[in-house]
Amino acid sequence: MHTIESHDVRFGELAGPLVHGARFFDWELISTQVVTEAFGHAFEDIVDAGGIPYAPVVAATTVYRYPGFRDTVTVETTPTSVGESSVELCYKMTDGRGDRLATGQVTHVTIAPDGGAAPLPADTREQFQAALDESPPEVGPRGADGGGELPHFSESFDIRSPHIECSELAYFEEYPRFADVALERFIESRGAGLDATDRDCKPFRLRDWRWEFLSPVEYESTLTVESDVRAVTEETLRIGHQFKSDGRVRIEGVTEYGCFDESGAPTSLAPQLRPLFTEE
Repeated sequence: MHTIESHDVRFGELAGPLVHGARFFDWELISTQVVTEAFGHAFEDIVDAGGIPYAPVVAATTVYRYPGFRDTVTVETTPTSVGESSVELCYKMTDGRGDRLATGQVTHVTIAPDGGAAPLPADTREQFQAALDESPPEVGPRGADGGGELPHFSESFDIRSPHIECSELAYFEEYPRFADVALERFIESRGAGLDATDRDCKPFRLRDWRWEFLSPVEYESTLTVESDVRAVTEETLRIGHQFKSDGRVRIEGVTEYGCFDESGAPTSLAPQLRPLFTEE
């Protein structure tokens, strides 16, 4: 079903001329709320009962083009797998011409007040099953790791929240931002900046990723982002990530960053940036 219909890209969604990478996460979550409500399992009812609705467990996305001004975005959402307490949803994002922008797959589990996985209502599970597409597209990182010694770097962040949010857990959209900040600080430590490229290239934007969420991250904890560079090619920078707090791995996965031009199309990484990711 269409869960977002011809949404006009707005100024507040942009990072420069193109949308911020976090918007893909937002569109997936908005679509999740729309489709689950249509199937009789409203987020509002889950929250009222003290649960956390459809928390991501495994999230993968591939970006084909970043939209910008004058773009419209439509999202079609389809279940691709369903269990007693989990559902995997596929999100196909297209522009006004019907050309693909991004495709995501996220496995969701609703967390009950006791911290366990809440079973799906029988009627909702049956509706997911009836709408199932068992041949979803392949998304997420597909490149091979490189050889040789490649850099490792880490950064730590205090997890805080404004009082008005009244939330006890970090929001999953925040984690890619922490990874981005860690990457930017590493680049600065090598004596360079993100402006070390031509103006037409927007480097190190999310291109492909697959993350597994092992356990939530609580506010007032310290989160350490461990980053291992796995490969550098003309097209992408591939990094393995582990997010740790209180001595436990909370999230792990692989992220591939790419460069995109002013139109949002992928292009090659600037040659002067690639040597930053080889050991001195």
